Amino acid sequence: MKFTRLNIPDVILIEPAVFEDPRGLFFESYHEEKFKKEGISARFVQDNQSASVKGVLRGLHYQIGPKAQGKLVRVVKGAAFVVAVDIRKNSKTFGQFVATSLTEKNRKMLYIPPGFSHGFCALEKECVFLYSVTDFYSPAHERGIKWDDPAIAIPWPKLDVPYLLSEKDETYPSLKDSKDLF
Repeated sequence: MKFTRLNIPDVILIEPAVFEDPRGLFFESYHEEKFKKEGISARFVQDNQSASVKGVLRGLHYQIGPKAQGKLVRVVKGAAFVVAVDIRKNSKTFGQFVATSLTEKNRKMLYIPPGFSHGFCALEKECVFLYSVTDFYSPAHERGIKWDDPAIAIPWPKLDVPYLLSEKDETYPSLKDSKDLF
């Protein structure tokens, strides 16, 4: 496994070693000792999987304490443009984001610690997205930030279909108007 700290060093891109032969392929998607060696001591307690059609944009989601979640995310099928926004008020990188493409072909994963808001846009007609999270889903602690907040200025990909968002995702406040940050 290769671990790469991105422009916000707490967000880590993980590239597994993939072994392929005529039968197919194999790779470790999680290895506790290797993750700990790279500073990721998170304990994952729940896996979530979503399926989205091209243009679905989910986010920017997070949970506040005491149910804050770290996430290990990857694409199982298709491709997604994935974003993590630093919402830690005392951080040097507050309001900045990391963005990358995760695909079934590149098999990369992204570790997003608590204190970040997360979202993604499905880039292909079928996108299956897997999340391992460090705390259980709690509707009472769920929050979000407006996906197209101009102060954050995420360069969402231009697609040949319109973005499709949930009603809830359409109503989240901007970062400056968010009350429950870290």
